[in-house]
Amino acid sequence: MSLLEPHNLPFLIALGVLGVIALLQVSGVSEAIEGATEFDSPDGLEMGGLGDALTTLLGLGRVPLLIWLAALLFTFAAVGVIGQSLLTSLIGTPLSAGWATLAAGGAALPLNSLAMRPLAAVMPKDETTAIGLDELLRRDGEIQIGIARPGSPARAKVIDIHGQAHFVMVEPHDQTQELRAGDTVLLVRREGETFFGVHYESPHLGLEH
Repeated sequence: MSLLEPHNLPFLIALGVLGVIALLQVSGVSEAIEGATEFDSPDGLEMGGLGDALTTLLGLGRVPLLIWLAALLFTFAAVGVIGQSLLTSLIGTPLSAGWATLAAGGAALPLNSLAMRPLAAVMPKDETTAIGLDELLRRDGEIQIGIARPGSPARAKVIDIHGQAHFVMVEPHDQTQELRAGDTVLLVRREGETFFGVHYESPHLGLEH
């Protein structure tokens, strides 16, 4: 069965969107999008009990939004293509694109939600309850993904006094600078969840990986 056939069009589109998300992740643009659409704290959405229950049911809040969306798109496409292939083998014809979208979407949502718990368990957390965020100030960090520009932070790895790794969003303290993947930074201040760093060469950071 070809993925290019009309009844598989929704799943081909899903895979195309998944490819775009992958490009955004590689380019670092996704960091800014995640910062603007953060779902790590569902209580902050103030949707009430029903809204919180819905986000928990869907698995939102366990991982960054783009990771959740990428997993959902992959699950939707996989369920759809496999389902259409099985139907063709069993009854000789697949579902129409519309019915296939409904069926695959209905199956993909709970499957994706189930996958979020183990995925969240292995993903690095942006925060920790072990120390306060202010204790990361004056610590060395390394830009991990993307390019940090004024108003567009990138993710950095910071080692705290206990040797524990933290992953935080960093913008350049100097508004004329850019911080690129691999750059060493010193965190000098923070505003909310965003840290500001200056670029310098640390003789010790490479020993902390």
